Amino acid sequence: MQLIITDAWLTKSRAFHLSGSKLLMAIIVSSFALMLISAGLYHWVFLKGAREGWPIIGTLVRLVVKDEVAQQDRFMRENIDVMAKKLGEMQAKMLQLESLGERVSGLAGVNPSDIKIRPGQGGKLVSGRDLSMLELQTTLQELDEVASARTDLMTVLESRLFEQKIKKMMIPTQTPVPNANLGSMFGWRIDPITGRSALHTGLDFPATPGTAIFAAAGGVVVTQEFQSEYGNMIEIDHGNDLISRYAHTSKVGVKKGDLIKRGQKIAEVGNTGRSTGPHLHFEVLVQGVPQDPQKFLNAGRQVAPAQLAQSNPQASSGFSPSKGNLAMPPPSQR
Repeated sequence: MQLIITDAWLTKSRAFHLSGSKLLMAIIVSSFALMLISAGLYHWVFLKGAREGWPIIGTLVRLVVKDEVAQQDRFMRENIDVMAKKLGEMQAKMLQLESLGERVSGLAGVNPSDIKIRPGQGGKLVSGRDLSMLELQTTLQELDEVASARTDLMTVLESRLFEQKIKKMMIPTQTPVPNANLGSMFGWRIDPITGRSALHTGLDFPATPGTAIFAAAGGVVVTQEFQSEYGNMIEIDHGNDLISRYAHTSKVGVKKGDLIKRGQKIAEVGNTGRSTGPHLHFEVLVQGVPQDPQKFLNAGRQVAPAQLAQSNPQASSGFSPSKGNLAMPPPSQR
């Protein structure tokens, strides 16, 4: 392409030769320069019209601003809905965690009100920047994960504490005849019938016939029969090879296979079998070997009275032997 420029004053002319690539480059440069000029003019006119309130431009500005505000409002509402849902889930988990905490505190013997006191906090204020929406969502997610982990931990603790409480309830530590004086102790003594030295394998609780006999712990009745030595006898299996035996009863209120609760009435004091007077003969056997029941009863008296009252209403009126109320065994009791 050839371009000729003529000067009328100087009566001269100049010729320019443009190849295809040069022509294309010139068109691109010209177009780019025109775009920059147009953008500058548009920006200047738009800003001037917005500031001075030109009718058309002012309307356009309001439409643009309204659309941007609507988009931001939709974005905020979507994020608020997500955060509200997450907050609701966290509130449910916190209620579950609080309920678990109260149950675990009860099992551990701790007053729940003692751990609800808000700890004191303070210190120098060092202000930080505002959290972004993403950072706030991340923080909520982390709190949710912590709450889930604490809930799982409290559930495991509740299970373990409940298991330990059940095991304690299965140990014969409650006096089978409340308010009764203690007769013959466990150990060697002069047999009241033969007059010879013999091992007394349990504790005797003298009482009037018909006095209620309560289970020293929960378990399952494995024996309920009449024997010439023990008379009407009941044996309760508490698990872990631990058995309690109740002998010389007059009236039996349970049968073999019954599930017994701690403190449940199982029989009445009598004078059946090898006995010379109404009393309860109480034994504790571990793997079939007689143990001193007094050790188990002493362990039961070391439990807090509130816990005993919760496990059995009769516990508050249970037997508390001392040197002043230890009766000498009558020569007729076994």
